[in-house]
Amino acid sequence: MRIPNICCNFAAQSVMMTEQEIEKRAERAVELFKQGFNCSQAVFASCADLYGITDEQLALRLSASFGGGMGRMRLVCGAASGMFLLAGLENGSCTPHDNAGKMANYALVQDLAGQFKGKYGSLICAELLGLAPKPSDPKPAERTEQYYEKRPCPEMIAEAVRIVLSTIR
Repeated sequence: MRIPNICCNFAAQSVMMTEQEIEKRAERAVELFKQGFNCSQAVFASCADLYGITDEQLALRLSASFGGGMGRMRLVCGAASGMFLLAGLENGSCTPHDNAGKMANYALVQDLAGQFKGKYGSLICAELLGLAPKPSDPKPAERTEQYYEKRPCPEMIAEAVRIVLSTIR
């Protein structure tokens, strides 16, 4: 599959989103997660169309590796990573040596991270789930009713969408 050269063409038109529009996207993200997609995929794919990525399969592939705290290593939370991917579409630099652009993007990422960490106490998947890191076990957990009942992921996914869209829109 060939990915088109779309660098610097993503910045969405500046439109204020209503609370209802934001909530609809948060609900879509939770739906995606409950269908079996990971946290990063759920957050990113629920909002990627705002940046011209209307091919949901492409959005899901771009964000696939960040689930489970980066490839199930339980590092940076996938929901947070989904926010950061959207931040890159919002104002990511794609010009060499663009220090001002990089600084603006890093500031946005740090703001998003601070809001998420302020609400949940951490950005680390293992800490958020109360689990030990599992760097050597790439096998995803089976998605059962018990899986969804014991995980705070749906709430964090919805909140990540709310945070990112309230901040950048």
